[in-house]
Amino acid sequence: MKNIYIKITAVLALAFAVSSCESELNQIPFDEFGVENAYVTAADYENAIRGTYLGLTGTSYYGGAFLSVPDVLSDNVTLSEYGRQTKTILHEWRYDANSGYRGLYQDAYTTIYRANLILSNIENFEGDNKDNITGEALALRALAHFDVARTFAKIPTQSSDANASLGVVYRTVTEPFIDYPLQQLPRNTVAESYQMMVDDLVLAKSLINDTNPDARMNKESVALLLSRVYLYMGRWQDAIDAANEVSTSVAARDNIVDVWTDDSRDGLVFYISNTEDVLDLSVGVEWSQASPSSLIPEYVASFQLNALYDNGNDIRRDAYIFDGTEAGGNPVNGIKKLLGKGTNFAGKVDLKILRAAEASLNRAEAHFALGQEGPARAALDEVRTKRYLTPPAGETGTALRDAIRLERRLEFAFESQRFFDLKRWGLPIARGSEGGNADGTGQPSNALLLDAGNFKFQLPIDLSSIIVNPSLQQNSGY
Repeated sequence: MKNIYIKITAVLALAFAVSSCESELNQIPFDEFGVENAYVTAADYENAIRGTYLGLTGTSYYGGAFLSVPDVLSDNVTLSEYGRQTKTILHEWRYDANSGYRGLYQDAYTTIYRANLILSNIENFEGDNKDNITGEALALRALAHFDVARTFAKIPTQSSDANASLGVVYRTVTEPFIDYPLQQLPRNTVAESYQMMVDDLVLAKSLINDTNPDARMNKESVALLLSRVYLYMGRWQDAIDAANEVSTSVAARDNIVDVWTDDSRDGLVFYISNTEDVLDLSVGVEWSQASPSSLIPEYVASFQLNALYDNGNDIRRDAYIFDGTEAGGNPVNGIKKLLGKGTNFAGKVDLKILRAAEASLNRAEAHFALGQEGPARAALDEVRTKRYLTPPAGETGTALRDAIRLERRLEFAFESQRFFDLKRWGLPIARGSEGGNADGTGQPSNALLLDAGNFKFQLPIDLSSIIVNPSLQQNSGY
């Protein structure tokens, strides 16, 4: 496998370099300095795009908190009384502008900044890989804006007023850190923000390679991300068409357990390597520490979610949840995703960002929205036949819609999707009143209901970001 371990690139290092005595009073602007010195050879652009991928691995992004926060905010997990009580402000929806989720905002815009550095200097690139590097940078810029938008702004299908509401600052240019006036950018509307994502992804898909090295985006992964963006926008046929460009098959039933221990990569469309010589991030601490027989769980699978898996029939119960025992001897439904490899429970597993099962479920949802129940069931069954020994079948009408939504919950539990799905469907978060023990006893989560339409579905932008950019309007309610 080609590692994506990336040294700090020259362009970022130069931002902090000390000028010589002769140039102290006549410094070259940062962007010009980068053009002359950092973007010269094909290797420079290769290092720069690797540095952009590295931005995704920040500890508040796919290298850590973003792997858990969307489920911590939702109904898939229960706060464990046996853990360290991490992220309780998020889990109990008590966040405000001083205690929100600032790390994601900063990590995502770091990724965006690095992508924009490449794109603003790409005309200097004379290598054969120019289009591909351009496509990767555009795709990563769109992904980072998308993750910020769905967290801090409304989703287009969430409500009738969503498209006209505050979206995100969609940055397409770079500026020196010292050039404060250029930081004064207001938020685009939701409609504008999502259209800019689409524009970036459509162009990226036309430029990026059909195949790229492991742990890099390619035409297929861009198509899958574009399908999700279209789904969030309610552009149903576009979501179907983009999903149809995903050729990777849904992971086989016999392999899905091994996907989460990195013994199989079946069904993965975009992932980032995380081994001792590549990143070496202990992402599993998002859910728990120690071994399954002496567990210190931060969160456990909710009693409600665990009961939805048809144990013995649905292989995902074995793939995603394990029968654990916390250090004091109480049985819990531990979260297996991110736990570790084999008997090593250090939580050092690859960062799985896009999987082929989503293409099928995106098509199922979009076909149903268009009134095409036959194709919707067929797309849904592409997943169900790979997960159940005896899959459900034959639903129509509202029952089919609910089946599609259920399979999305079961398939992507603990995988950065549940909160956003409830949000875009305009549904409340309704947690069960059961406790965190395997049988439902013990201490339940303190907060159980977030009504649909509550302003807390849009997380607050941290004050430090608003101080840097006073034009950055805060979300309503904070």
